[in-house]
Amino acid sequence: MICSRLRSLTLILFWVCSGVAGSSAAGLPDESNYQLHLYNIHTRERLDLVYRHGDQYDPWALALIDQYLRDYRTGAIHEYDPHLFDLLHDVVASVGHANGEIQIICGYRTPRTNEFLRTHGHRVARHSLHMLGMAIDVRVPGVSDAQLRDAALALHRGGVGYYADSSFVHIDTGRVRRW
Repeated sequence: MICSRLRSLTLILFWVCSGVAGSSAAGLPDESNYQLHLYNIHTRERLDLVYRHGDQYDPWALALIDQYLRDYRTGAIHEYDPHLFDLLHDVVASVGHANGEIQIICGYRTPRTNEFLRTHGHRVARHSLHMLGMAIDVRVPGVSDAQLRDAALALHRGGVGYYADSSFVHIDTGRVRRW
């Protein structure tokens, strides 16, 4: 199972690096493709890929994003809700940065990591959706956190947390709420 997943990730990496991802036959962006440009501030890894073609999710790309959003403290990987990627894509598109880089502050957290953060002064929910692969904390260079928050709230597709003092916005696919 692990070897199969590694083989799939290797093929995805080749596919992404070869320039196949995110381009049409003419070499121009295909508007039916959903692409993300991610930068993880903790691991310093970048990931640029098309994760959805029209209404079809690319399972290899989703597996690569799951690995990319791993709990960087433990290396644990969790399957993410692909609708979160749609929400993230639509939020950045609505602020005019569809092709801009999204900085990842926090992706998946194991229950142990979540409890550690919660008990050591971080504002972390006991039953955080980060532990279910349904939440992500982000910022977008060139876009104010308030603008990003407002764009996410306007979509009414999940929870939105605004952390102005830490300069990031929490976005999730749970019930619609704000804090």
